Amino acid sequence: MAVLALFPGSFDPFTEGHEAILRRVLPLFDKVVVAVGVNTDKQYMFSVEERMATVRKRMCDCPTVEVVSYSGMTIDLCHQLGAKAIIRGIRTAKDFEYEQTIAAVNRLQDPSIETLLLLADPEHVNISSTLEREKLMHK
Repeated sequence: MAVLALFPGSFDPFTEGHEAILRRVLPLFDKVVVAVGVNTDKQYMFSVEERMATVRKRMCDCPTVEVVSYSGMTIDLCHQLGAKAIIRGIRTAKDFEYEQTIAAVNRLQDPSIETLLLLADPEHVNISSTLEREKLMHK
């Protein structure tokens, strides 16, 4: 049975930091599903289709990566896909605190699904989707 992990996020946009985290986990799983989130309460710079296309383009050399969109609870998507792990990248202590809280909620809902928090590579610590959007808006 293939071991599948889920890498969820808004990916608005998908950054070098996201890509680095994704490439680091690929050897650990048979398949990694990048789940591009859709939240109707959130304003996005890029449509879900554009965000998915960006991930597919940047990861086209990785046949074990699949890209889907989703709304709702991440843990529900894990159940739907049969994912055994949730991958999250962290850059700062603030990221860690937020991700720790989300991981605890997910663990309460299903203790069989692990959340793996990966520290960002030093060269990617200052990269965020927010900063990338700011750069794009001012070009």
